[in-house]
Amino acid sequence: MKVLNKIKKGFYADSVALMRVAREISKDGIEASLMIGTPSNKALLKDSGLLAKEGEGARPDDLIIAVKGKHADKALELAESLLITRPSQEKTIASHIDDANFALISVPGEFAAAEARKALARGLHVMMFSDNVPVEEEVALKDLALSKGLLLMGPDCGTALIAGAPIAFANAVPRGSVGIVSASGTGLQEVSTLLARSGQGVSHGIGVGGRDLSEKVGGRMTLAALDLLDKDAGTKRIIVISKPPSAAVAAKIHKKVKGLKKPVTLCLLGAKGSAVRTLEEAAGFKSKKQFKVKAKGSIRGLFCGGTLCAEAGIILADHGLPTKAYELIDLGDDEYTRGRPHPMIEPALRNEHLEKALKEKGVGVVLLDVVIGYGAHADPAGLLAGVLKNFKGKKTLIVGSVTGTESDPQVYSKQVKTLEDAGVIVAESNAQAARIAATAVLPSRIRGTPSPASRPRRSRPRSRSR
Repeated sequence: MKVLNKIKKGFYADSVALMRVAREISKDGIEASLMIGTPSNKALLKDSGLLAKEGEGARPDDLIIAVKGKHADKALELAESLLITRPSQEKTIASHIDDANFALISVPGEFAAAEARKALARGLHVMMFSDNVPVEEEVALKDLALSKGLLLMGPDCGTALIAGAPIAFANAVPRGSVGIVSASGTGLQEVSTLLARSGQGVSHGIGVGGRDLSEKVGGRMTLAALDLLDKDAGTKRIIVISKPPSAAVAAKIHKKVKGLKKPVTLCLLGAKGSAVRTLEEAAGFKSKKQFKVKAKGSIRGLFCGGTLCAEAGIILADHGLPTKAYELIDLGDDEYTRGRPHPMIEPALRNEHLEKALKEKGVGVVLLDVVIGYGAHADPAGLLAGVLKNFKGKKTLIVGSVTGTESDPQVYSKQVKTLEDAGVIVAESNAQAARIAATAVLPSRIRGTPSPASRPRRSRPRSRSR
């Protein structure tokens, strides 16, 4: 198998743009990745079998175009042509700032903190899409932001809704009176879209980064965001979304909530003292459709969203399923995305796992999520349908849900119809999909009897908390 690398000296492009180029050329047996030449990125390429001799000499300010496959030469030419049509960007935000009050930073982690400081110095709120930023830098940046009365969302913040504007991986939802503070990207997406589909809207959705509620970061931005939303005239109630915070941070949040004027719903998935157990409950969403299905065998969960994976694990455990009865896989975890786009951008990553599950004896239910919206794949349901058509007549039950709205580019109802036409039972929420899977495999004598939650196997969401 031919492996080719091309170095573009001093070239920078947004990481999401690079992933999209890689996706466009990863066809017909071609595997591709475009990365800045940092030591950590070169290690990822080497582990993926994509690093050639030319790429080893790349500097941190160079771009590596790496391709592998029979027609690697043509793929390399295509990648270069796509980059020409999508101009590079300077590695500084200074030349792009005019009258803006908000900066989105999506550069390699080695450069992200410096760019964030420049933005904060100019009085800009900052959203850091970048990951691999040391936690000490995160604390320092958030303290700097707070001293200036600014937001520092992230690092590893992939979703926000600010004054009606969807930023990065977000959905088209109406403005409304519900404010959301979230340490989870897909958590924010799921709750905001469930609110939208129940006739409500979002005032602001503030992402804080997956580590904000850790003991080291101390919930700095979560607490600040709660204050901002409590003072915001357009916000009438607040929802906080997170995986379990540290005990010390949880105590801070509970104390803060008691002192706020507005009602707050805490959805700290799996944590003691959380007001609700699921994202569905946090949104106050009531499913209208009812499903009664049965299946034999275990449940295999294949998720693009790490928080949706975690929510499903809580529900399956609450229904009394032993951990040996299900396996939930977060395909956005580093284990599966090293040198490859995140499955929300390229959900074809899930195809090989889906085919394996459908062929495997003993798997009675496959549980899936489909996340649409800005930044996501143009037709994730279509990719799933393409795999499922080869397994018509298979008795495996396929259950899924779509996180999105009618106003999203992919259109919620079209994605649902594509899945239903392919034989998928489409629930109205991720939580309902997990309940359908649980009750389908449970013996009738214990069906519906909850038990204390236990940790699902292989459900290990990424720090970016997609």
